[in-house]
Amino acid sequence: MKKTTKQAWMIASALTIGMAVFAPHQAGAASVKPTNEITIKVEQQIKGTVKSIEGDSVTIKGKDDKNYYIGIQKFSDEQIAKMKLVEGQEISVEGSLVQDYSDFYTFDVYKKDLPKEITKADLAKLEKLFNKTKQLEKEEKYDEVDKINREMDQITKPYILASWVPVSFEEFMEEYGFSEKNIVIKEQDKKQLKAIYEQWIKLEKSGKEEKAQAKFDEFQKILQPYLDELYPPVTFEEYISGMELDIPAEALPKLKAIFKDAQKAVTDKNDQLSEKLWGQLDEMIKPYMKPLSFEDYLAIFDFEIKAKDKAQLKKLYEEATALDKKGDYAKSDEKWAAIDKILNPYYEANKEILISASKVIIKGKIYQP
Repeated sequence: MKKTTKQAWMIASALTIGMAVFAPHQAGAASVKPTNEITIKVEQQIKGTVKSIEGDSVTIKGKDDKNYYIGIQKFSDEQIAKMKLVEGQEISVEGSLVQDYSDFYTFDVYKKDLPKEITKADLAKLEKLFNKTKQLEKEEKYDEVDKINREMDQITKPYILASWVPVSFEEFMEEYGFSEKNIVIKEQDKKQLKAIYEQWIKLEKSGKEEKAQAKFDEFQKILQPYLDELYPPVTFEEYISGMELDIPAEALPKLKAIFKDAQKAVTDKNDQLSEKLWGQLDEMIKPYMKPLSFEDYLAIFDFEIKAKDKAQLKKLYEEATALDKKGDYAKSDEKWAAIDKILNPYYEANKEILISASKVIIKGKIYQP
């Protein structure tokens, strides 16, 4: 999927320095250009090489030199595990074209994780509501989607609670990893925590959500000093230590002050203020970020660029990053737009064809949902 060119270097820079300042694309959060202009027969076989694997999807470089995004959501987790997918593997896939990444998430995929005890009547209600959410997502009515999702949760929750087998208190505590840091919880606190944990389980199982949440808050309050020891607050110096930044000495005190205020907002659970302050800090740090070299920037793109276009891109890229450095975003945006204009035909030629798989063949072995 295409990102704007300017986002591409900023995201890559942020990831390179270990700082999630710029948010990359979230599946389903943005519309995807339909691929219906690509002619592909239903259930046509595609042969190629696995480029990457991510959960229930695989990207393939086809023998026809096209890029394919293969959704294998129809297959069970056990089947996917048995495929033993690895990069560079030769693979054949049969499947049908879909228009958008969100189309892979069908009701059949959704119900795979539902308890088996759910009745046909409730399944029918859920399917109707699920299909409604898909339509509302296309209309970008996300508040209404959230409302319906809560309605669906009310239907599924009794079944989930009935089949839920909570882990023991000891197993639950082990997940925190206190023993790895040699943090010992006092015996008195441990007894209190165990009693509260068991009360919380009973309240959850009986569907008393508010009381269960209050009980878990009580649990967290006792545990908090140990969590602070396990995860000590990051200092401003630690926060910026892994970043490739050119921050003048006179700018550091203001940045540090905002950083501390943002941390305090998190501790105070003031989400609105926290989001505002972290965003402000990111914007202030942005001009001090060292842009990628042009060569590293080109490495982001999974396609070859002609020499003539590369020369133009290099000139524009250096001008754009220099203007960004000065904070002259109006002029730099013009340069980024010019870069996009050169790259758009490459994006178009290399975009992924979306296929929902109904058969996967690896080393002669056939897998079907």
